[in-house]
Amino acid sequence: MAATWSRASGLLARSRPPLGRPMASSAHGEEGSARMWKALTFFVALPGVGVSMLNAFLKSQHEHERPEFVAYPHLRIRSKPFPWGDGNHTLFHNPHVNPLPTGYEDD
Repeated sequence: MAATWSRASGLLARSRPPLGRPMASSAHGEEGSARMWKALTFFVALPGVGVSMLNAFLKSQHEHERPEFVAYPHLRIRSKPFPWGDGNHTLFHNPHVNPLPTGYEDD
């Protein structure tokens, strides 16, 4: 009976995962990891989003000079018309920034 018990306990011991470090994510403890990600969110991610929004706002305040239109033959090729509108304007067309193959619209 003792031999059977020792053999069974040996099989059970081999089937259990090791107690030391079962997963790499819990190596530092779950509370410490959650605290680290919370701190990174509040002190790195959110200020980064705020700085990016400020940069976009400040850049939008400046009036941009439009580059001179040069009709290069390899640019703005329309092999078939776009499926909306008159077929010549892109989906997000801006007449001040995006020229047509013949030039800017408001010139």
